Amino acid sequence: MMILDSPAGVTPPAGPYSHVARVDTGNVALLFLAGQIAVGDDGDIVGEGDMAAQARYVFEVVRGILAAHGGGFEHVAHIRTFVTDLGLLPEYGTVRRELFPGTPPASTTVEISKLFRAGALLEVEVTAAVPR
Repeated sequence: MMILDSPAGVTPPAGPYSHVARVDTGNVALLFLAGQIAVGDDGDIVGEGDMAAQARYVFEVVRGILAAHGGGFEHVAHIRTFVTDLGLLPEYGTVRRELFPGTPPASTTVEISKLFRAGALLEVEVTAAVPR
């Protein structure tokens, strides 16, 4: 069974989509989180020009979405990150290492010329496997 969801209490999506597609398979729910950018409740970019601030905000949204489905960062299997400047990757990496100490999840990072919102420096997609 698949459920599309945008959990209450989490910053709403920055566009007309659901935050997560949940697919229940046996004892595990697979969560496919839509790409998250640092857009606050007011619709403005959070931490404009600051990769670390945007990364922290994005991962707080991710944390909220995972928690709404009974999960946490320990359930993250893969992170896909789109950045507009690979030169800012060390700032992003510092935030990731704080949130994912120990063995990190699988990861893909891609540099792109721009994101759909001016001022956004990164977009993060997450796949997680949460016990049911």
